[in-house]
Amino acid sequence: MSPTFASLRYYNYRLWFSAALVANVGTWMQRVAQDWLVLTVLTDNSGTAVGIVTALQFLPVLALSAWAGVLADRVDRRKLLIITQTALGVLALALGALVLSGHAELWHVYVFAALLGCVTAIDNPVRQTFVAEMVPKEKLSNAVGLNSAGFNAARLVGPGAAGLLIAAFGPGWMFIINGLTFAAVIVAMTRMRVSELNRLPVAPRAKGQIREGVRYVRNRSDIVVIMCVVCVVSTFGLNFQLTSAVMATAEFGKGAGEYGILGSILAIGSLAGALLAARRERPRVRLVIGSAFAFGVSTGLMAIMPTYWTYALMSIPVGFSSLTMLTAANSTIQMSTEPQMRGRVMALYMMVFLGATPIGSPVVGWIAETYGARWAIGIGSITALLVAAGAALWTKKNWDYTVTYQVFHRPHVEVTYAPSADAVHRPADEAHARRDVADDLGVQEAKDRTTAT
Repeated sequence: MSPTFASLRYYNYRLWFSAALVANVGTWMQRVAQDWLVLTVLTDNSGTAVGIVTALQFLPVLALSAWAGVLADRVDRRKLLIITQTALGVLALALGALVLSGHAELWHVYVFAALLGCVTAIDNPVRQTFVAEMVPKEKLSNAVGLNSAGFNAARLVGPGAAGLLIAAFGPGWMFIINGLTFAAVIVAMTRMRVSELNRLPVAPRAKGQIREGVRYVRNRSDIVVIMCVVCVVSTFGLNFQLTSAVMATAEFGKGAGEYGILGSILAIGSLAGALLAARRERPRVRLVIGSAFAFGVSTGLMAIMPTYWTYALMSIPVGFSSLTMLTAANSTIQMSTEPQMRGRVMALYMMVFLGATPIGSPVVGWIAETYGARWAIGIGSITALLVAAGAALWTKKNWDYTVTYQVFHRPHVEVTYAPSADAVHRPADEAHARRDVADDLGVQEAKDRTTAT
């Protein structure tokens, strides 16, 4: 089997991957339908209303993620996933019934978005950590990459299909379809071979577990850098549902079909990035920073594209760079975190990744309405470039390393660290950051070469 698809040789992961692919198609169809419903049926092209819906959908992540991370470290993850996936399906079916009955109003969508956000906040950390139970540790990076590949393969189909079906039948049926797709995940979870799961350590019930998770992250400078980069890019740059909807309707005068196609074309780049990520055995911090910079450049070019089709084509590198950043961030954090802390750490990561959306979406929606859709994309480009440059400068200064290249001696590249006067106050887990620096440079850290300043 190709190294790209190595995790599929494990029965439980095959079940999960297949079912998740079906459910993700439905999820993308609902996302397109929800935005189209708000933008064209319940309002008169209001970018602000779409931003509010998106914000309400992700606001619970800020409030519940830390607690959900503790829950993910304590309970049977498979059983909890069955509960959350069932709840997500029921919510989709209920909203679809409301839309098809003709009684849906904007405040109804707001309420359902908030309820969906509450369930998603609980679902995210347990879904992220459950991957580690289905494959051996050495295949975790591959499994994370394949998860992203499946999500974006669904993105190739879901938005385009939703656009065509909305044009033919209206948005209501997209919610019904999405609700039914969750049955695939529930069936897959019940048919797994429990004896073949690699059970992660369960954290005992105790006081201060959320604080313990925060303290763990604070003492890991590599994780802090990743979270800062992802938080800024997510807040202002990863608002494609909103920006693509406004660009398609207001800027290019297109309909639901063309809006859905934009999501599918974006997924071409995202899928390519995910498949490439699945081949990496060791994700790196520098890849997170570098891909954030590439995202800033590509979205800047995307914002100035003059026609619908040039805009659509430019979305391919945007999808590639954004997915590379997110997959590298997810894999790096999971592979370097202690198993008994993984749920809480991933919950904090999801908090800064998804929890930033309630802040960014209304702001980006307001920019789109006030200054135009192009500036809504441009603000994401500017902030991504700034945070990538800032992260690169910070790591160079605070990790305090120099690189020496020698043509005629081995190792050809050596990394030398110079301890600063306040080394005693550095985090206890600084070794993680130092190993990551050496790994990022593609070399092995030179032994006994640390010099004093």
